[in-house]
Amino acid sequence: MTEFVAHFDVDAFYASVAVRDDPSLRGKPVAIAGRSRRAVVLTASYEARPFGVRSAMPLYKARMACPELVVVAPDMAKYKAVSREIFAVFAARGQAVEGLSMDEAFVDAGHRDFGAACALAADVRRDVLDATGLTVSAGIASGKMIAKIASDACKPNGLLAIPPGDEARFLAPLPVGRLWGIGPKTQRRLTSFGIQTIGDLVALDESQLREFFGAWGAQIRELACGRDARRVEPERETESISTEETFEYDVRDERELVAVLRAQSLELAEKLERENAGARTVGIKIKRGDFSILGRQTHLIEPTRAARAIFRAAVACLRRAQLDGAPVRLLGTRVASLVEGEPLQIGLFSQR
Repeated sequence: MTEFVAHFDVDAFYASVAVRDDPSLRGKPVAIAGRSRRAVVLTASYEARPFGVRSAMPLYKARMACPELVVVAPDMAKYKAVSREIFAVFAARGQAVEGLSMDEAFVDAGHRDFGAACALAADVRRDVLDATGLTVSAGIASGKMIAKIASDACKPNGLLAIPPGDEARFLAPLPVGRLWGIGPKTQRRLTSFGIQTIGDLVALDESQLREFFGAWGAQIRELACGRDARRVEPERETESISTEETFEYDVRDERELVAVLRAQSLELAEKLERENAGARTVGIKIKRGDFSILGRQTHLIEPTRAARAIFRAAVACLRRAQLDGAPVRLLGTRVASLVEGEPLQIGLFSQR
């Protein structure tokens, strides 16, 4: 018997929840987006996608592409509640679950024959539909990467299982960019040399693989052949906590930015309290008006969960960034290097 991995992904999650709760939206092009001037599409229904509406598209462009688009405001509290129901189904049979987002996870299907693995995936899809009214697409394979590619390939509301031994044949005709670890830049370079599919990559000899990928070439070939030994890793402990805000209009005034950091520090302190943790690292993320991203962080001598200490460290990071009035589009604060338990004292920080 083979050890299988299943990948489950709810179809157009936010949009599907909106349609479920408002049947008048059924069959209409729907986008989930905020109302601000800079709103972007979080999720588009499958009816909206033929018009070119997609996630991360500015809302004004989505409206231009699809004048009939129905825009629904996001409801994160509702999505989180539905997500808990979905993950309860994923874990109901005692399998290990590795969450990737609120609506997507790998599930360890264990050692079983191919038919039993397919039956498990079908049962989970049915149970999610019964529990939440939402459809789920699923991929079954001997490794994570192929299971993920399979679930993407059968959307919406599909199940695609790759039998053991068919992995390389399934991957061969796919664009080389579908391999994990090959981004757009690398894909363009490979394509310029005539390497367009995963099968083309498999055909390279060792010297060519080293030329393109260096020491990583052998691992890339393994993935391209469908050999992926990575197993499902259950939810790990929180490693960092962050929060950020995108401004409707660029902010240049440092006083306004400091006020945002104060509010974010309070939010992070509350989250650390709930986690019963202290943080040794505080950092900020700045996206400027030209979309360039700048980060600064500082390390504390002692861990803290005090909002005042987080705020002081965040402000120090902001001033080290030396914005000099440059327009800021987004500002975020992050705490990391978390330590469980009550911090002994509020520590001073050392800038790095």
